[in-house]
This record gives sequence, C-alpha cells and structure tokens, in this order.
Amino acid sequence: MNIEQCLEQGLLVKSKPEPEKAFSSIEMAKHKLELAKTEFEHDLFESAVTSAYASMFHSARALLFRDGFKERSHFAVYVYINEKYSGKIERKYLGELNALRLQRHDLMYGLERNAEVRESDADTAIKMADGFLQAVRKILK
Repeated sequence: MNIEQCLEQGLLVKSKPEPEKAFSSIEMAKHKLELAKTEFEHDLFESAVTSAYASMFHSARALLFRDGFKERSHFAVYVYINEKYSGKIERKYLGELNALRLQRHDLMYGLERNAEVRESDADTAIKMADGFLQAVRKILK
C-alpha cells in the first residue's frame, strides 16, 4: 500500500498544515518516552514497549500535521513516514516503527498471551523511540 491508496481508502486525509499540532505531538512523544523509561525502571517491560511505540507514533504524527495530513490508521502513519521520509530518517527507525506497531497491536488486542516482553526488547524499543524522536525533531527545525 502507498500514500495514494491510503488517501483513497480514507486512512489518510489531506488537511491544512498545522504546526501547532505538530509541536503538541512532539511534546506528547517526549512524555510517552519518559513514561516508557519510568515503566522500564519498574520492570514493566510490556508497558514500556507500548509507551515507546506511542512515543514513535506521536513523533511520526508530528510530521503528518506539519505536512497537512491526518491519520485514520496507525498503519497509514507508517506508510506515510516510510514513503515520504525514508531518505531523511534512518531505515532502522522506520523498521522499528512498524515492528513496534505490530507488537503493540498484539499486546493490546491479542486474545492469546504472547511470550513475555524481555527486558532487552523494552530497552531496544526505548532507545529506538528516543532516536526516532531526535530524527523527527531535526526534520521539523
């Protein structure tokens, strides 16, 4: 799927650029990252991964707001960022955004208990969310 298909299916909606919402989304990304770090310190690794993804989601969303788009799907956010920013954001961050999107979905909506989230997985998720936030902030400046 690409951006055009997301627009056709209503998963993305063209709107006016909203720099104030982009700023608010970055602030939320920072908050979610700090929350992930606190959860990690308390050995709440599953929650830390979910919060790290939320940080990445809000970082990505800031770019959509700046560019004049609104999302109607987490998948569409990934499609947009992957297509528009693959040359400006390191591939590892784009891959992690999608991997955490899928993991978060399983953790939140899955009916079967998956294997426990390991400490190392949560640590990696937090580091990736931090790097992604920094990459997005550079683009927004």
